[in-house]
Amino acid sequence: MQSTEDDIKLRDFTLADTDAVISLWVRCGLTRPWNDPGKDIQRKTDELGRGGTGWFWVVEKGGQIVGAVMVGYDGHRGSVNYLVVDPACQTQGIGRLLMQRAEAELTAVGCPKINLLVRTDNKGVLKFYDQLGYGVDAVTALSYRLIDDQGTG
Repeated sequence: MQSTEDDIKLRDFTLADTDAVISLWVRCGLTRPWNDPGKDIQRKTDELGRGGTGWFWVVEKGGQIVGAVMVGYDGHRGSVNYLVVDPACQTQGIGRLLMQRAEAELTAVGCPKINLLVRTDNKGVLKFYDQLGYGVDAVTALSYRLIDDQGTG
C-alpha cells in the first residue's frame, strides 16, 4: 500500500470495492449502456487470477474510494483503462499518483509504451494527459464486439 501525508492510500482493488468503483465510474460518466461495468471488473479480476500481467488499483481518501485504474500489458504496449478520480478530489494529485504507479509498474516489466483511449469530447482529460506528457498518435482505433454484454443479440 502506498500513502501520502493527506491520508490518501493507493492499494490493490478487492472484490469488496466493486460497488464503490462502479458508483465512481457512473458518477464520472465512464460507463456506457453497451458495457456492463460489473462484467468488466469480473473479467479483469479473472485475468489477474489467471496470472495475467496487469494491475487494478484504487485510491482511498478518508476511507472512501476516490480513484481507480485498470492497467494491462501485452508484451509491448501497456494499457490504461478506467482511470477515474472523484470530481470532488480532482486536481489533488490522485490521477497523477495512479498514472505514476502505472508507469512505474509497466517500466519494471520492460514495457516500452503506454496506450490509452480518451473520448475526443473529453477535453479536461485530454488536458490532464497532455500535462503528463502524453500525445495523440496518428492511428485510428478500431473495434469489434465479441460478446454482447446487453444480451440483445
